[in-house]
Amino acid sequence: MKTSDIIATTGVIILLIAFLLNLAGKLSAQSKVYSLMNFIGAGTCGYASYMISFYPFVVLESIWAIVALISLFRVPRGTSV
Repeated sequence: MKTSDIIATTGVIILLIAFLLNLAGKLSAQSKVYSLMNFIGAGTCGYASYMISFYPFVVLESIWAIVALISLFRVPRGTSV
């Protein structure tokens, strides 16, 4: 397994955990934790895509990470997990 595979797998696992916790009602889509997990997961996947020169996913994951980062700072105060 190449380094890019390990990085991409880690990012996908983070994204899927956030998604599953949201579906299970354990993590609100408006929470800072959810936004942070999306930012880290998408950023990690974007970096792994860059490592293998797969630019369509670099664009997709970069936009996903930027949107997650913006939402991270737009979460109302007092909102938690």
